[in-house]
Amino acid sequence: MRYDIRLKIVQQYGAPTGAARLHLRLLPLSRPGAQTLGAHHLSASPAPSSRRDRWDFFGNAVSEMTWADPLEKLTFQLRAGVERQAPGGRLDFSPPLPRLEEELCTLRALGPQSPLHFTAPSPRVAPDAAITAFARACLHPGQTAAGAVTAIGAALYEAMTFDTGATDVATPPENAFAQRRGVCQDFSHVMIAALRAVGIPAGYVSGFLRTLPPEGAERLAGADAMHAWVRAWAGVETGWIEFDPTNNCPAGRDHVVVAFGRDYSDVAPVKGTLRTSGAQASRHSVDVLPLEA
Repeated sequence: MRYDIRLKIVQQYGAPTGAARLHLRLLPLSRPGAQTLGAHHLSASPAPSSRRDRWDFFGNAVSEMTWADPLEKLTFQLRAGVERQAPGGRLDFSPPLPRLEEELCTLRALGPQSPLHFTAPSPRVAPDAAITAFARACLHPGQTAAGAVTAIGAALYEAMTFDTGATDVATPPENAFAQRRGVCQDFSHVMIAALRAVGIPAGYVSGFLRTLPPEGAERLAGADAMHAWVRAWAGVETGWIEFDPTNNCPAGRDHVVVAFGRDYSDVAPVKGTLRTSGAQASRHSVDVLPLEA
């Protein structure tokens, strides 16, 4: 499936800011055999004083921008063509969980794709007794790693309610889990904590999700959104698999990957520092437009 992706983020400041330095992770990735980035353009208004485009440790595209002059409003716009291949069906050759631990112990490489980066607590995800107990209750003896990923993701989907007013971007996963409410970021953070608790390396995926309007209704401009789901390592032979706990499904051709990380702190779309004394507000709109039936 080919998509035309359009994103607009507007940040409004109550008082003129001082100097600003921001890191943007908004550009979709190219992934051999899974996703190809075509023509694209990422802009900021007003134009930054300086800009440097690079890749971070995990291979995500990063645009570093700085502004020397005061800002009252800042607008980012992305236009990108992406071709997303449908994941092929695969048999479950992942090992049982005890053998997954043995396979992890044999690994020595520490490159960006190493699962060893995704086993320990990370800035936004720490062990939690309630989440650990929930995860263990989802398992049965002899269960494979991939089977455990699906079981835990499906259980979270049934246990939690999607609620945009229940949490904010800073809500810890244990709080979202305690109230059983949250958005895709919360579902993903809770699932990451659950998987790590039972020995499965897990990380965070940010991206875009194509959504469909209700039957008989017209699609609304800007109705799509940035989304988050989970990446889990299911053994040497199977490698990384992706699951969307918010929608209880494997990530498929409607999921367009922007960035991989240990948790949201590694992949925040806009992150950085600026000096300001006033309030600030942010809004964004996303369109994920299919270019073929």
